[in-house]
Amino acid sequence: MAMATNLSGPSAVYPQGATPKRLVVLLHGLGADGNDLFGMVPALAPALPETAFIAPDAPFPCDMAPYGRQWFSLQIRTPEAIESGVREAAAVLDAFLDDALDRLGLDEARLALVGFSQGTMMSLFVGPRRAKQLAGIVGYSGRVIGGSDEFRSKPPVLLVHGDADQMVPPESLPLAVAALEAAGLPVEAASRPGLGHGIDEVGLSRGRDFLARVLG
Repeated sequence: MAMATNLSGPSAVYPQGATPKRLVVLLHGLGADGNDLFGMVPALAPALPETAFIAPDAPFPCDMAPYGRQWFSLQIRTPEAIESGVREAAAVLDAFLDDALDRLGLDEARLALVGFSQGTMMSLFVGPRRAKQLAGIVGYSGRVIGGSDEFRSKPPVLLVHGDADQMVPPESLPLAVAALEAAGLPVEAASRPGLGHGIDEVGLSRGRDFLARVLG
């Protein structure tokens, strides 16, 4: 399966024409593309002036549907196979983040990751493994892949998960909180009653407030 080594996707600076002082990268879930989470930008942007938003398409075509992209395959769902796939995509994502920061003249302290499902798994894998600490990570409906022995920084994290999620089990939330807190990361978490595999208005609001706080 061909991998895109140079990620691209929809982007915008808010307000238009401003010089970005911070960067938010939005990472979509399985079978979607960058446009999916880019739909969050109108709700986030008013609280984050002078911010660049980028929502890259994942590097692989989805192998479970005739459309969309994926960060890693779920055809084989053993922990080893999933972690191997995450690692392959992580190298591409890290290079993308390096390039975006360099292009905008920003450092990690001005960068936040926002992920959904597979995008959350990628964010929680890549973020703490970077030597310089990110401003923060917002993760919706995800889980932690791999151990924490390779963590090199401790960015603050907000996790939001529906308690009726049929795709990523709701118990992934307390497991992720426990794993990240054990590694020394400050974690906030919200379980959303009755919510399936998605993002509701409360979760969107929590994410916006968290980003405004950590990005200053």
